[in-house]
Amino acid sequence: RPPARRGPKTRYTDDQLTGEIRRTIQESPFHGEGHRKVWARLRHYGVRTSLRRVLRLMRQHQLLAPQRQPQPVEPKRHDGTIVTQRPNQMWGIDATAGFTLRDGQVPIFAMIDHCSAFCLGIHVAKRGTRFEALEPVRQAVREQFGVFREGIALGVGLRHDHGSPFMSDDFQREIRFLGLESSPAFVREPEGNGSIERFFRTLKEQLLWVRHFDTLEQLAKALDEFRQRYNEQWLVERLHFQSPRQAHQALLALETAA
Repeated sequence: RPPARRGPKTRYTDDQLTGEIRRTIQESPFHGEGHRKVWARLRHYGVRTSLRRVLRLMRQHQLLAPQRQPQPVEPKRHDGTIVTQRPNQMWGIDATAGFTLRDGQVPIFAMIDHCSAFCLGIHVAKRGTRFEALEPVRQAVREQFGVFREGIALGVGLRHDHGSPFMSDDFQREIRFLGLESSPAFVREPEGNGSIERFFRTLKEQLLWVRHFDTLEQLAKALDEFRQRYNEQWLVERLHFQSPRQAHQALLALETAA
């Protein structure tokens, strides 16, 4: 008789749990998620098991996402955190690039909340002007405050780089009108705006690098859909594997109750 397996009895055998892991990976709206997010999604489905067991089975069945090679890190001028304690305390805006067959490379502007990682606005245009850069700002203000008027966003900081659209007089004048406080990142230190950079990495890996778009309209529609899917279903480890919307709403509710 073979010796009994050590440890507590579990509801799922290894084969059964591997099947649940495969189902979770297949049904996830995102690809390339690591074992921690798979474990968190299993818990959402009511499948309770240990993180170490999920890692072991995913490694055993070659289900782990490809690993990035760590790069050497140079000393930084500052070691503080850019993550805030509550929503609507610091927003981050920046631009990245998309591509369509008709228009070639096009700029994409997006806005993120530094606390909850909630995507507050996203916009694509043919040209990356200061006026196009303001569109995610307007989306964010309407999303969070419901109206668009002078001083409505008083007390909210806006982290951006030194790019010409964000430093322009028109951009700065409008955000001052809304009550936003300009908070430029350090020159040549993009980690100062790392929240939006992390969002852009997710956007590229989950959408821009895996799909092709013929027109600007197709890309704009896909970006809007991605924003909704990301806010509702992306899991953020530092927020205890909550989605950005779950974390944003829960933290706002705590602030209101206090």
